[in-house]
Amino acid sequence: MARKLRLEFPGACYHVINRGNYRADIFKTEGAKAAFERCLFEACAKSGWLLQAFVIMRNHYHLAVETPAGNLVAGMQWLQATFANRFNRLRAERGHLFQGRYKALLVEEGPSLGLVGHYIHLNPVRAGIRPVAHLGEYRYSSYWYLLRPKSRPAWLRPDLVLAQAGGLADTVAGWRSYAAYLAWQAEAGPVGSSKAYVSLSQGWALGTAGFKATLIKDHAIAAHARAWETQGAGEIRELAWEELCRRALRVLQRTDAELALVGKSAPWKVALAVFLKEQTQASNPWLARRLQIGRAKYVSHLVTAVQRSTTPLAELGALRREMGNLTP
Repeated sequence: MARKLRLEFPGACYHVINRGNYRADIFKTEGAKAAFERCLFEACAKSGWLLQAFVIMRNHYHLAVETPAGNLVAGMQWLQATFANRFNRLRAERGHLFQGRYKALLVEEGPSLGLVGHYIHLNPVRAGIRPVAHLGEYRYSSYWYLLRPKSRPAWLRPDLVLAQAGGLADTVAGWRSYAAYLAWQAEAGPVGSSKAYVSLSQGWALGTAGFKATLIKDHAIAAHARAWETQGAGEIRELAWEELCRRALRVLQRTDAELALVGKSAPWKVALAVFLKEQTQASNPWLARRLQIGRAKYVSHLVTAVQRSTTPLAELGALRREMGNLTP
């Protein structure tokens, strides 16, 4: 099976997750947690990473990391291989330590990255290891360092997470306010007791639709199910369809608002549906919803009628001329 793609570029931010092989408690002891923390800190120093948040649990870890040099893969290879070698050498063991490739979700800077940081900090609370009032006592977390600035490495940067909790400052007052904010999150917030936090570990990217669309456009991301997680592949495909749809609307000098103002079988809407079917694998349900044509079966009926007709649609010809054959 093809490996999932890793998108790297300078300044990219990620939510990185991995577990012990067969969910084994590889960080069961304090010594194991401390050893992984040392490796993590070495990796940050070697790779020039900026670490916004991290937590080391019994059988897994989470990182919120920015890569100014666009070098996530090299840094993660060093981190996991070095820790595994040290771990196995110390215990005279052999074999895989982690369950496989780490998961790395691209994260949009701002609110999305802030939510990931809050989610990471609350892991010990959700696991029942610490009550939220004593969260600062959990040693192997960036939250522990938040309250101890003199112990922080230079590349451990909690200011972004604080800023996304209401513009808090990295001060004693700010830490107190953040503790209250996390208590609210644990009780009723999206990364606390509610199930919304689950989405922060799923998919391929976390952020707005615009952020994801820009990634696809700027980095020519392919939507192959063998390379991306199923959920991610579907989302990438739909965002690519959306980008092409917007470009085609501009060529036709039409707007989204006009889609709702004309009939389902307006020639330019039908031409747009046919063009998108020619150039992409856009589904009939998606086209019906996006172009406001009604039901998926009606989209199929309209497209088939155009394909069988001997009289070409002028608008379809314009799209083909202006946009060319975009099919790879």
